[in-house]
Amino acid sequence: MSTLLKHSGDQRISDYLKLSRCPHCAVAQPLLPQVFHSGKAVTRGDGAAASFWAVHACTNCGSMVTAKGMSGWGGAGQPTIVAIFPDGTSAHQDLPESARIFLDQAYSSLDAPDAAAVMAGSAVDSMLKEMGLETGSVYNRINEALAQNIITQGMADWAHSVRLGANRPRHADKDRPHVTQEEARQSVEFAEALGQFLFVLTARIQRGLKDATGDDAE
Repeated sequence: MSTLLKHSGDQRISDYLKLSRCPHCAVAQPLLPQVFHSGKAVTRGDGAAASFWAVHACTNCGSMVTAKGMSGWGGAGQPTIVAIFPDGTSAHQDLPESARIFLDQAYSSLDAPDAAAVMAGSAVDSMLKEMGLETGSVYNRINEALAQNIITQGMADWAHSVRLGANRPRHADKDRPHVTQEEARQSVEFAEALGQFLFVLTARIQRGLKDATGDDAE
């Protein structure tokens, strides 16, 4: 996916790409030097406007970020960046507000794994509460979601893993107080997947039914 950039304070393709966070490792204010640019406009067979391309490497994680530019090249005619690939991930708008805020915070703190794990755990807990599972502990809510066939056994097992991962830094576990970046990333990925399963797909189906029938889907 990409994100279209607003044209206030346009950024142009140059030696360095300026982003608030790396879309891969989420480090703040990443250093993103250019490692490739197309040098000339890349034409399209469908007749749409040609574009310029540049690739930048994050010096923190080594991952690549691609910038798409439009208009001229070089000097004052350097192309304005209109899209970045991949974009900075954000929680889907179809998620309940509380879960969406927690998940956005998890995305933005992936460079701080303990914080990301805690926020991912909070996002999962918030989603379960939105499904009407409001009593008891997170442990109980996960098991109740399984009992009601809201989630599968595999999802319940993963949810418990996320719960335990969030508890370690939250309660300063004596033996394993911290989570690794990979553990945090897996927790965030589960929270994202759970949100897609419980809310985003349902919303898309309802919109599809509404478009097909012309009526509001119950």
